[in-house]
Amino acid sequence: MSKTLTRPLSNRSPQPLYLQIKDQLRRRILEGDYRPHEKLPSESELMSAFGVSRITIRQALRDLHNEGLVFSAQGKGTFVSKPKAVQSVEHLQGFGEAMTAQGYEASARLLSIQQLKAPKAVAAALRLASGEDVVEITRVRFLNREALSLEHSYFPLDIGRRMFGMELSGDIFPMLENLFAIPLGEASIRIEAALSDQGTRAHLNLQPGEPVLRVERLTHDRRGRPIDFEYLSFRGDSFKYHFRVGRK
Repeated sequence: MSKTLTRPLSNRSPQPLYLQIKDQLRRRILEGDYRPHEKLPSESELMSAFGVSRITIRQALRDLHNEGLVFSAQGKGTFVSKPKAVQSVEHLQGFGEAMTAQGYEASARLLSIQQLKAPKAVAAALRLASGEDVVEITRVRFLNREALSLEHSYFPLDIGRRMFGMELSGDIFPMLENLFAIPLGEASIRIEAALSDQGTRAHLNLQPGEPVLRVERLTHDRRGRPIDFEYLSFRGDSFKYHFRVGRK
């Protein structure tokens, strides 16, 4: 194998060998040792590296496939998948909440937090008077350590000012509920395709002309007050929303 696997398997562990192998490969994929679309070692190489049977290796690879971390090409081998996030809109969830439930690793990097005059559309969404200030938080969201979205979030001052100096690498929804004691109610969502601008391309590693999925989300507290207005720009090849609708 071209990349050494450093952790030996344990026959004394209550965890089956195939799960130990799957966990090692999964960790290396998430840590970037194996990049999207990179070929994994062959079954024979994995058998030799771990000292196990072919059926054990195939069980491990099958689990990775079921988690969406790898895909197989007939006659060519197994390759690392490019993460594709699917978020349901049946329930109000933060990105991290939705992705963690699916077995993905989600995180965020704060680019800026500032107080500024609310843009016209933001003031209207948050029911603020013209000229009022808001707090803007700009972050890049990552899925399995790959940049997936650029988000601009706007909050009324009584909420946003409390976020200065706070850890903002995770979801903001749990912070609003658990730290600020603001029960969330519902959100309205608008989705459209758009061309990526220069700033978005730089943060999401896109080429000129590549599209993004642009989402506007306005979240209200349980009393109906709008408290969080967001512009979310997702890589078009890495994210999709899932809807479930019924006909009366």
